[in-house]
Amino acid sequence: MATSYSTTTTTILLLLVIAFFSFYQTQAGNINPNSVVLGLTRSSTTFTIPKPSKYSRKRLSQVSDMIEPLRAVRDGYLLTLIIGTPGQVIQVYMDTGSDLTWVPCGNLSFDCLDCDDYRNNKLIGTFSPSNSSSSFRDTCGSSFCIDIHSSDNSFDTCIEAGCSLSTLLKATCSRPCPSFAYSYGEGGLVAGTLTRDNLRVHGSSPSITKDVPRFSFGCVGTTYREPIGIAGFGRGVLSLPSQLGFLQKGFSHCFLAFKYANNQNISSPLFMGDTATSSSDNMQFTPMLKSPMFPNYYYIGLEAITIGNVKSAEVPLNLREFDSQGNGGMLIDSGTTYTHLPQPFYSQLLSMLQPMIAYPRATNVERRTGFDLCYEVPCPNNRFTNDPFPSITFHFMNNVSLVLPQANYFYAMSAPTNSTGVKCLLFQSMDDSSYGPAGVFGNFQQQDVKVVYDLEKERIGFQPMDCAAAAISQGLHKN
Repeated sequence: MATSYSTTTTTILLLLVIAFFSFYQTQAGNINPNSVVLGLTRSSTTFTIPKPSKYSRKRLSQVSDMIEPLRAVRDGYLLTLIIGTPGQVIQVYMDTGSDLTWVPCGNLSFDCLDCDDYRNNKLIGTFSPSNSSSSFRDTCGSSFCIDIHSSDNSFDTCIEAGCSLSTLLKATCSRPCPSFAYSYGEGGLVAGTLTRDNLRVHGSSPSITKDVPRFSFGCVGTTYREPIGIAGFGRGVLSLPSQLGFLQKGFSHCFLAFKYANNQNISSPLFMGDTATSSSDNMQFTPMLKSPMFPNYYYIGLEAITIGNVKSAEVPLNLREFDSQGNGGMLIDSGTTYTHLPQPFYSQLLSMLQPMIAYPRATNVERRTGFDLCYEVPCPNNRFTNDPFPSITFHFMNNVSLVLPQANYFYAMSAPTNSTGVKCLLFQSMDDSSYGPAGVFGNFQQQDVKVVYDLEKERIGFQPMDCAAAAISQGLHKN
């Protein structure tokens, strides 16, 4: 079924929802960027209504082991989706901090508000439902529709869609799922319709493909500060791993260093299934923590940070524990670029670092970029070298110690000139709010590290690795 959109109506709806969330965030505090997701909550009934069998939740599909290429870009990693009949190619961010998979819809009608930086970006692609013979709107009674509207009552969405009570009781109403709004941290927002279509994925090697029918995703016509689609890798029913049947197994990735950003000839390997969770002797595992507030996302516990040979001041408990409302913990998030740490702990780390570094501060770059520690470093022959910055080690629960590659925390801001360049510390302070996670472990600090999400054993593994070499070994490199 072809799906059409009214751009004017959708834009007005989106602006009204933006106004609502602006008020909500004023009350609840700022939400951490690109990390947690807030659904639109509906009140539940005070009595139980039997759910017709038509609306029972079923796993959409189960696929054997998969390997997918991830393309490094300036602020994350893009997964290529092939959707529809014939297939349409759309690139979306891989995001472990959300559930919904959505793509921009409409060749000309897709509109992103406050997205000037991406106005001329041609890499994303858009999906046209009318050009796919297998595309149709999801129904109001599907488990995915109920989930996207955060409803505890399976009949709410069909009532909103205009179904009569008699058709609900007979389970004969097949009206489409109502339009939804889905929000991200710091005000990012998308509005669209829930759509089903074929999704083509790779098998255990890049040369093997398989079609997954009736994959559910958001067909988004208007967004606010979200110019590129997103593949949600959380543990909710809408997430890509959930729909493909991997929630009882897991997935892993090995993010290429950012020096490969926009390089078309090499991709980061993303594994899903048994292959992803088969560990080597050098893999260290830390337990997943269960957040009462955001149970679909992945939390780990930070116990200490060592700078050089000096262990940091005591890490606050909220980086490894949750309060009575569910706030706290350290979110590991592929959709957030830099690691964020709470105050005053973050400032204490900066105070430890500064006396260990002899280079002159580049305060003009700090003012321009917003990073807190930038230094002018010597570059013989205008080439960056491995400068003697102190090492940084993250210590997670279960005696897991991850020594960060230097390029994961001090990074060159631009090409060197006159035998001098500038490198900045790419950590940031959390927003001054007690709401949500206390810290975020971002994708920049996960470069050249194999990260395993072992969902069966509820643990996350780390192993430093040359991800470019891993990509080559998996055939994800073009000569």
